[in-house]
Amino acid sequence: MNRTELVRKARAAAEQLLRDKGYLSAVDVLLAMGRLSKEDYERWRFRQVPHLEKVLPGSLNQHAFFCRELRVYARDELDLKPSRTAYMSWGKGRRQPLRFTKYGQPHLEELYSTHYVSPALAAARKRQRTDSADEDPDHPRAQ
Repeated sequence: MNRTELVRKARAAAEQLLRDKGYLSAVDVLLAMGRLSKEDYERWRFRQVPHLEKVLPGSLNQHAFFCRELRVYARDELDLKPSRTAYMSWGKGRRQPLRFTKYGQPHLEELYSTHYVSPALAAARKRQRTDSADEDPDHPRAQ
């Protein structure tokens, strides 16, 4: 898949996810595009593969390009707010942070783990938390 086609498919998947969920993430876009299978995603979450890029098709350069393009599109064109998210392992035992990249580059790890949230959704969730705290007589803010 060339870069133009990758960007076109990523943007289409991102727009659909934004309508459905109100936010985007690189992992969700990869799943929606079909570049990451649900089985491979689950294997990564259960730490059966060392890093997410191991199960993604294409080159490491293509993966980095995808993440940068998604960030630019989400932040600059869709006006979404970045929110760093911790991806932790699933399964028995202690939960451990997951790696996205082969070489553990901090910048790319951050790009993969950032969710881009609609400002309207963020405001609604903040309002909901405030309202529920006001209704709970045991919550410190309600007193």
